[in-house]
Amino acid sequence: MSNSNKYAFDVTVAANTYSGELAMPYVGAATLGAESIAKGRMRLIEGVTRKAVVNPISVADPIVAAGCGTTDGANITVNEQVATLSDLMVSEQVCRKTIFPTYIAAQNRMNRDGELPPAFSDFLLLYTAQRAGEHLEKLMFASDDGSVFGTGFLSANGVIDESGIDASACKDFAEADLGTAFAKNTILGHMDSVFETAAATPAILDKPGCGFYVSYEAYAFFQQAIAEKGTEGNYNKDLKNVTYLGYPVYPTAGIPNATDVMIFTYPENLVVATNNFTADTEAQLIPRYQYDGSDNVQVTMRFAVGVQTAVAADGVVGFNFS
Repeated sequence: MSNSNKYAFDVTVAANTYSGELAMPYVGAATLGAESIAKGRMRLIEGVTRKAVVNPISVADPIVAAGCGTTDGANITVNEQVATLSDLMVSEQVCRKTIFPTYIAAQNRMNRDGELPPAFSDFLLLYTAQRAGEHLEKLMFASDDGSVFGTGFLSANGVIDESGIDASACKDFAEADLGTAFAKNTILGHMDSVFETAAATPAILDKPGCGFYVSYEAYAFFQQAIAEKGTEGNYNKDLKNVTYLGYPVYPTAGIPNATDVMIFTYPENLVVATNNFTADTEAQLIPRYQYDGSDNVQVTMRFAVGVQTAVAADGVVGFNFS
């Protein structure tokens, strides 16, 4: 007997459009689903409507001899950086028959773990948001060639090369030309070169979380290289949490493998601005199967994201581009 009707169910449509605060569980999941944001490797600014002005304030030598007056404030420097948001949209059609087994598996897992399983409509929205977060991670670094995202950390047109970096959010970072491709036998020398360049701006070395942002491929090369060092070298030998001279090495999904590029900076300097918590965010669930004879449900989301560095020169980009 056919069991094709076992997935025949309706999607509740009583409240299928969510905007502003109501959209946050879904739109927020899309932005927070980006790996670098989720793991705290960037600074997130929410509630931005169009542009975010990032004003790092530095104070030089604030201590003076005691007296009756005040200092004139000339030792205070304000550096303004602007993150411009790009309007983004998700519009995905999902076949109920295709996604239903995944939903049932998630329900069973959550029941075993004592968690409250979501309604199917919530599951669809959050599942789509997770996929959107994975795509957003890539856009934040490389942007795209279709003018969807705007300026990313390593490019503004989807191509990570020297001209792409020169037009990116990290364009004012010092550059280290590494000369050879990333590999197990070259990665330590490349990181030495990047760190040596960073040492010319020693103030960034003390910033919390300051470290290397590398592709997963480069991270694997680093793991292999230090594993072969044995007891030699000042490296953390915990291969699941490797460090370089005590500085973290962040495997970053947004940096494509085989790109031969790395960033050295700190999380507070990589700024992501979103319009989360504003009325301009929206998530919608459209049960198309009720109207067009298909078995599809359409999920749409609207939100805005932009990236920028907080202190333009606080970092190094190391690369090997021919």
